[in-house]
Parts: sequence; C-alpha cells; structure tokens
Amino acid sequence: MGLNSSSMLQDQDVEDIKKETGFSEKQIKRLYIRFLHLDSRGCGRLSREDFGRIPELAINPLNERIIDSFYFHCSDIDEQEGCNFREFMKTLAHFRRCSKRGQNPLNTEEEKLKFIFSIYDIDKDGNITKADLLKILEMMVGVSIGKEQLELIAHRTIQDADADSDDAIDFEEFKKVHIEKYTSLNSGANLASYMQGRFSMG
Repeated sequence: MGLNSSSMLQDQDVEDIKKETGFSEKQIKRLYIRFLHLDSRGCGRLSREDFGRIPELAINPLNERIIDSFYFHCSDIDEQEGCNFREFMKTLAHFRRCSKRGQNPLNTEEEKLKFIFSIYDIDKDGNITKADLLKILEMMVGVSIGKEQLELIAHRTIQDADADSDDAIDFEEFKKVHIEKYTSLNSGANLASYMQGRFSMG
C-alpha cells in the first residue's frame, strides 16, 4: 500500500514501514501526524512547497537537493503528484541513527553513503563531476567565496579522490574517501551522527 490520497495509516502500514525503515511504531505515528500537518492539499502527498515549510530544511544550504531526494525513486507522474508517506519514511530512514540492536537495510553505512552520493550526483550519471561539485559548493557557500576559488576547491577534491584518473568520482572512490575520513577522526564522529546533523525530524 502506498498510502495515497484515499488511505489513512493502518496497523499493517505501520508494520510494513517498521520493517522497511527501522523506525518504531511511536516514531512512525508521530511522523505521520507531522506529515498530515505538512500536507497543505490534504491529498496524502507532499509537494515541494510542503517540504519547503520544514524548518530543518529551510536552514540547510542543501535544502533543494534534500527535497529532491524524496523523489529519487518516483516516476515523473508520481513526482508531479507528490511524495506519499511511505516514500517519505523510506527517505527519512537514511538519516536515522543506527540502532544498537542492528541496522536496517536502508540505514547501513553503505546505504547512507549511497544516499549522500546521490545528493552530490546532480545529473544522476553515477559520477560526481567538477560541475556537480561546483553546484553543491555554490549552494553551500553562496557568494561568500569567489567562483575561481570554488573551481580550485572542486578541482582539488576531484583530483584527491579520483583513483582512476577519469576526472570524476564514482561511488567506490567516494566511499573510500569517506571511510578514510571517518575512521581517522579521534572524536568518535561517524557517518550516522554526520547525517543526523544534516536533517532530523524527530
């Protein structure tokens, strides 16, 4: 069941979402109430404008890309209609902290990395290019850094991670850089806490 405009949250929906996302029943029901409050059209789907009213997103420099992520698995028709609650929860699962009782398939470090990679891979070609990085950097810093300096940062980032010298970063190269970064931190920071800090809805 997709939880579309004609359906309400049923016990079976809760159980299915628990299995898919790892959220508890209490968390699912709380987020469903918030979902309904955001649903300005009352149709069981969130538009991009609805997402734009989420305070956590409004202050995030990558808000447009994060909003895009809620539609990564939607067809063009579905995207026009909006994001239903089940897809909403599946996307939020990537931001959930890993449970001590075990990871959910959507919440492994591998899946978290794939999700972050998809945020950076703007043209969805399976590689992060200099053009992709420039767009991300521009979103993050605005006009506080000149274009020439941003291009230099993007070039060096590609150069440092591009093991096969094809002027782009594929997922395996991206993963290698992140693993090295987070395993080298003495503070105990990890990918789960990083993503929790990017966007949280409870």
